[in-house]
Amino acid sequence: MASKRVLIVGGVAGGASCAARLRRLDEQAEIYLFERGSAISFANCGLPYYLGGVIPQRQQLLVATPERFRDWYRIEVRTRSEVRRIDRENRQIEVVNVQTGQKTVESYDALVLSPGAAPIRPEVPGVDLEGIFTLRTLEDADRIVEWLAEHQPRRAVVVGAGYIGLELAENLLHRQMEVVLVEKLTHVLPALDEEMVIPVEEELQRRGIEVRLGYGLRGFERGGPHRLAVRTEPGERIEADVVFLAVGVRPDVRLAQEAGLAIGPCGGIQVDDQMRTSDPYIWAVGDAVEVRDWITGQSTLIPLAGPAARQGRIAADSICGRPSRYRGSQGTAIVQVFDWVLACTGANERKLRQCGIPYEKIYLHPPHHATYYPGATPLHMKVLFAPDTGRLLGAQIIGKQGVAERINVLAFALQKQASVFDLEEAELAYAPQFGSAKDPINQAGFIGANILRQDVAVVHWDQWASQKQSSRPEQNADRSSSSLYAPPASQDLSHLPEQKGPVILDVRTATERAAQAVPGSIHIPLGELRSRLDQLPADRPIWVHCAVGQRGYYAARILQQHGFQVANLSGGLSTYRMVRKK
Repeated sequence: MASKRVLIVGGVAGGASCAARLRRLDEQAEIYLFERGSAISFANCGLPYYLGGVIPQRQQLLVATPERFRDWYRIEVRTRSEVRRIDRENRQIEVVNVQTGQKTVESYDALVLSPGAAPIRPEVPGVDLEGIFTLRTLEDADRIVEWLAEHQPRRAVVVGAGYIGLELAENLLHRQMEVVLVEKLTHVLPALDEEMVIPVEEELQRRGIEVRLGYGLRGFERGGPHRLAVRTEPGERIEADVVFLAVGVRPDVRLAQEAGLAIGPCGGIQVDDQMRTSDPYIWAVGDAVEVRDWITGQSTLIPLAGPAARQGRIAADSICGRPSRYRGSQGTAIVQVFDWVLACTGANERKLRQCGIPYEKIYLHPPHHATYYPGATPLHMKVLFAPDTGRLLGAQIIGKQGVAERINVLAFALQKQASVFDLEEAELAYAPQFGSAKDPINQAGFIGANILRQDVAVVHWDQWASQKQSSRPEQNADRSSSSLYAPPASQDLSHLPEQKGPVILDVRTATERAAQAVPGSIHIPLGELRSRLDQLPADRPIWVHCAVGQRGYYAARILQQHGFQVANLSGGLSTYRMVRKK
């Protein structure tokens, strides 16, 4: 078989993985990798930590060098070489050495595009002023480190509160800088639903970071005691010595677009499930391509390293005649913000509503390992699933320990189209320092399966909030506010005020309720419930809650079997606290 000549444009996760896989599949192929930067494979996810000093040496960010590709794989790597044009008719590319300006023309049998994505610089006044940076490449990091060393800024503004924005805010704080975090949306980390990120927003503020949510960007200007000023849509002027833009990335499709390749509805390069473009001799991978959303079936952009690496492997398989297929992306991601870890996979609630996909949701707050073993901390979990089949649609977890293990299990289950019934049956490793005999994964399955089997109905605190205006639960309130506290056990609850809405029944202990309670709720401890059924209205829905949902489920089973209209408030008071702070 004649050897192929394969040219790869761009390295990092997509291009580098494609090149290495190609060599493993075809020892005879001529493989060339062109990279306009100085490094072909580096850890761009580690760049914020390099700026913060957590990763002390730049060299630690280099995943693979040109020398390794030459020695291990016999791949010709040409750094600082920018591909300027594709001649599809003659199957050639034009390459320019960015240092010398020398131009060369290279022929190909197969061409792989891995140009990545570029940071978005909003088109606002002053965006090109000195001291305003984006962070995407090693060269970006080099410029920033040099500038910080020269100017010693004390106050920074980070625009955008996604993954990179949050990591930058934390690492700038490590550098002893004052930090202001500005986000146009009403919550940080838009990949998660609003109520799930509240603990992190509170942690950011507790650490001294000013968090401005709902603040759009109007522009930048010079002046004042600091080097720069950030103008926001509410009209505020926020002073800063340095600004970091972290408002997202845009697929780099210039080369593909100029060559006449098809561009998809999201603005990325259109590919099939073998990563082949509209030209049969050209493939594309990584942040520049559109892929199928595994849950919604729609085209989407997923600028993450894991999907890019898999796409690179599949493109290599396709070039070598193997029938590999890319089945889609589900956006599994994780980020740490100080002590908190946030993770997600699949669709969030907002996306499911936008796509008109029916769903059920549950909240649960299990400890990350057995509570009898020291050090257990809660996991705050939200799981979305189909209301008919129980198929998993998405999951979000926030906690301080055990988050990565659980989101990875849920991500794999979601990829295999598993259901909550499968989570019930998942056999997972157990020792008290790692989990529980009924792991949080199993517990999510139990709760979801109970709903689908109609063993219990669930409702959500936002449904109650839409019916009733109430204040937040109060900590250690004055006992004169009797609605916050449990009535004496002898109090007769059968003569409740005439209302049409649900009765909110708290089944926690009197001690728990004295510390914090839902305004307007009534109280019967779980242990007294069977003896006080006659005090509950038979003609009104009863929505029962406890601290996290488990005792509420027990109470709902009791009441349901005695003929009451009952539902358990998902996640109990722990979810109520999150929802009420929205």
